[in-house]
Amino acid sequence: MSEISTKPYMLRAIYEWCTDSGYTPYLAVKVDRATTVPMEYVKNGEIVLNISFGATSGLKMDNDAIRFHARFGGVSREIFVPVNNVIAIYASENGQGMAFEAMLGMADAEPEEEQEDSAPTLSLAPAPSPAPATESAPSGTPDDDGTPPKKGGRPTLTRIK
Repeated sequence: MSEISTKPYMLRAIYEWCTDSGYTPYLAVKVDRATTVPMEYVKNGEIVLNISFGATSGLKMDNDAIRFHARFGGVSREIFVPVNNVIAIYASENGQGMAFEAMLGMADAEPEEEQEDSAPTLSLAPAPSPAPATESAPSGTPDDDGTPPKKGGRPTLTRIK
């Protein structure tokens, strides 16, 4: 019998913690053919989605996928994200949450031992400007000359491997 992944349970737990604490839960997603998101908001193959109660309609977080409707530019869009494509869930106000390895194309495959649930270190970097309810993730990485990003603004998630 194959082992059940803890990832969807951790996603639901962090979502519940965010909402109970009054924070706005954000989902960072690696986009591929299995995801249904507005492609015009995808940057570097990733998208960051506000999954708060006020930003979504019909949110359903199953063991295999996350489904909901959200407005982008005033137009309601259906969103479908396989759990394997989620790379992080975190509170937008303070950046606290959990990061995961994206397991693209692994929906029907056996999960690799512990790799799916590994959590890389999170680093916070300020966003360049206030963000709309749903957006693509700013990089938050140092500039080419090695200087760190400017301080101030809203924290964003940067994966460090």
